[in-house]
Amino acid sequence: MDIVAYILSCLYFFLPAYFANMVPPLMRRANLFNFLDIEVDFGKKFLGRPIFGNHKCWRGVIFGIIVGMATAVFQCWLYQFPIVKGISLLDYWQINIFAFGFLISAGAVFGDLLFAFIKRRLKLQPGAKFLPFDQTNYVIGSALFLTPYLKTNILIWITLFILTFLLHIIANRLGYHLKLHRARW
Repeated sequence: MDIVAYILSCLYFFLPAYFANMVPPLMRRANLFNFLDIEVDFGKKFLGRPIFGNHKCWRGVIFGIIVGMATAVFQCWLYQFPIVKGISLLDYWQINIFAFGFLISAGAVFGDLLFAFIKRRLKLQPGAKFLPFDQTNYVIGSALFLTPYLKTNILIWITLFILTFLLHIIANRLGYHLKLHRARW
């Protein structure tokens, strides 16, 4: 497999996590399902600091996982096409697609929450720069959740870590200049 095909394969494999990570801010911006705009930590504190912060809400957690799972199911449907089969790292018909979709998406959400927790312990405000984890926290979370279920090559996770870091910076810079993001990173 050449390098371009390998990169495409890694990105395709990780699509459910990418979508799970994109959904929370989009849901907030769209002002949908506001009844779920409840803090994940319910406003509680740990050692005098918010556990996650008031910007981490159940709406993002729930819809991030739902959209990530839906993406995985869509990937399973697309697997019937030879071009998709050719770039897939998985045989989507041989795995439990719901377990895969849940684990990769819930892992992405967990990674985001884990590093929000760490940032609060370091007394960093939401939106404060925390390189490279702001860009890659969901790769780490997905790897933690998915690896016990689906034995994946460590090189795939390293590749995704690097690619996601670079793509996240590019996308956020573009989003910042288009006034879609508050932070450049």
